[in-house]
Amino acid sequence: MFDLKQCEFWFIAGSQDLYGEETLQQVAEHARIMVDAFDRDPAIPGRVILKSVAKSSVGIRNMFEEANATVSCAGIITWMHTFSPSKMWIGGLGINKKPLLHLHTQFNRDIPWASIDMDFMNLNQSAHGDREHGYIYARMRLPRKVVAGFWQDQEVCRRIAVWMRAAAARLDGERSVVLRLGDNMREVAVTEGDKVEAQITFGWQVNTWGIGDLAERFKGVSDRDGENLIKAYEAAYELASDLQNPGKNRTAMLEQAKIEIALSAMLEAEHAGAFTTTFQDLHGLPQLPGLACQRLMEQGYGFGAEGDWKQAMLVRAAKVMAAGLPGGVSFMEDYTYHFEPGREAALGAHMLELCPSIAVGKPRIEVHPLGIGGKADPARLVFDAAPGQAVLSTLVDLGNRFRMILNEIETIAIEKSMPKLPIARALWKPYPTIQDAAESWILAGGAHHSVYTNALTVDYFRDWAEMMGIELVLINRETKPLRLQEELRWNEAYWSARY
Repeated sequence: MFDLKQCEFWFIAGSQDLYGEETLQQVAEHARIMVDAFDRDPAIPGRVILKSVAKSSVGIRNMFEEANATVSCAGIITWMHTFSPSKMWIGGLGINKKPLLHLHTQFNRDIPWASIDMDFMNLNQSAHGDREHGYIYARMRLPRKVVAGFWQDQEVCRRIAVWMRAAAARLDGERSVVLRLGDNMREVAVTEGDKVEAQITFGWQVNTWGIGDLAERFKGVSDRDGENLIKAYEAAYELASDLQNPGKNRTAMLEQAKIEIALSAMLEAEHAGAFTTTFQDLHGLPQLPGLACQRLMEQGYGFGAEGDWKQAMLVRAAKVMAAGLPGGVSFMEDYTYHFEPGREAALGAHMLELCPSIAVGKPRIEVHPLGIGGKADPARLVFDAAPGQAVLSTLVDLGNRFRMILNEIETIAIEKSMPKLPIARALWKPYPTIQDAAESWILAGGAHHSVYTNALTVDYFRDWAEMMGIELVLINRETKPLRLQEELRWNEAYWSARY
């Protein structure tokens, strides 16, 4: 799992030389107190690093050059304690390669009514200084997040934390690989896309390895190593009765364990954060990786079925953003609808590969026929998704840009037995209604594959999309398909002009 404490967030307080050394020392001390508090706050996921007070164009440019060259720097927080003339910031902001958060706050919560004087006013003028600073961001058309409020307020810290998690996902993507085992499922349009543009936009390297590479590693994994991994399965999950003793199905579970070991080693060797498989390319493997994919997702890897590399890297980005939060993240697919009046719902699943991090209760390992792919019966984890609020997201390539589509949903308990569908599954009510949500998703060109999470809200994806410079389309309680259709036309004009 990704360690968010590996990410540094540089805190730069802005001022200027005109205030004199005494005022600048107070600015530095206030910034130090704030940074120490942020760094101790368990709600703040990354390390907050105090930098020198920004008071000259040369010093500011030097700090941004240093940030660009520091691999662990995931983002920069700026705050104008006093007035800081924004022309000083042009050189630094012009070369900046890191996500930016403009924190609009002040050190003192309250106005000291009885004692306030011009000395206090000169020192505590963020209301003045941050407007000057905000102008230069707007003038330079720079993407950034603005968070306003008192720096000790819980909501301010929450919003900073959301931005940090999105920045950590961006940093992770810059240094990672999507390992594609085989190609996309043949003749499918939405899983295709421009892999060169993806690397330019997201930083991800999207490359292909032959399934034979995995098959060779699989052959080299001993039954003993596989049985040792099964001990971990027995501790974490329930095992169907036919898996507890030697036999055909126990062997199928052992094969999945050996696939997991081989695939894990391959991912580590290639520095990959995500991977894809396809049932149309399984030469040399006894069965479609099912349990193996579920387990690797649970460990933090991104995954996409049928070669869907866009959703694989989006799963990984969501996994990084959700690290340490309650709930989970999984690859998902819309399968079928329930149109009973008043009880409308969508059933999501996949052939095998949903992540157990979203499960309610203890998942169960079972072996059943698959009916596709032409291989042996695969082992898989069977479970229902936990009820509660969740988000579906998908990433599509529109040719001239990438678009992320989000749908807020409510996962509900599955009350009816489905004994002939022994797979992992989720049942949800999409907002605003199942009809309007489906129409809106289809109008926006949403894929049948998605990323499901009950750990993240829309805010996280919005911040990530802003950092990536991609379009975001939100479907929620207020969405009207006809209005959305007009907004999509406006978006087309904006994004076409931009690129």
